[in-house]
Amino acid sequence: MQPSDTTIVVADDQAMIRAGLVALLSAEPDLRVLAEAADGQAAVAAVQRRRPDVVLMDVRMPGVDGITAAREIVDITDGQTSVIMLTVHDLDEYVYAALRAGASGFLLKDAPPEELVRAVHTVAAGDALLAPRVTRRLLQRFASLGVRDAGTELSGLTDRERDVLLEVAKGGSNAEIARNLGLAELTVKSHLYHVMQKLHLNSRTQLVITAYETGLVHPGQRAMPPAQCRRESAG
Repeated sequence: MQPSDTTIVVADDQAMIRAGLVALLSAEPDLRVLAEAADGQAAVAAVQRRRPDVVLMDVRMPGVDGITAAREIVDITDGQTSVIMLTVHDLDEYVYAALRAGASGFLLKDAPPEELVRAVHTVAAGDALLAPRVTRRLLQRFASLGVRDAGTELSGLTDRERDVLLEVAKGGSNAEIARNLGLAELTVKSHLYHVMQKLHLNSRTQLVITAYETGLVHPGQRAMPPAQCRRESAG
């Protein structure tokens, strides 16, 4: 295994699906499957033992379900292991619960193989992803939520940290955020780390959810400039 390889744990209770995922990922020269798991408890144990970069996690599994396992994995690795949730269902409650748990991505099992491989590379690089039709449903979910007080919840952030949070909520990668804000990528990563620490969050998707729930960004609207958000929160 090369130091640059992305390491993976695959968790699915259906042996044939699990074997197919392992075969697909193992065919990629820079991806390495370290372990398999048939339920959430085994997935958590595998992560504790092997510390992979990415976990592919089925949502519905016997015993400890995928969402509960994802939350444990994000906690025990302090967000260093990214979790991609896999399911045949694109139901709102699964999407929202998975992202609140700290999952970095959500893909449907009917996605083409190349999309799955791309997803692993995306979250391993520190970015987040959602299947397009899942994104539409998630935004509808956000639209039905009450907005929390951004002025209070985000008051501990600096102006630059708010700028970075805003860019994350708009879907920007670290490279795109650096380019848009005229910063180095390492500086963007530093700001993201401090934002997560201040807001007690463990993943990029949790940052996006917080940005929407506090009204920093509104579904179907352009992201609100931080200064405008502060004025509206104060007024």
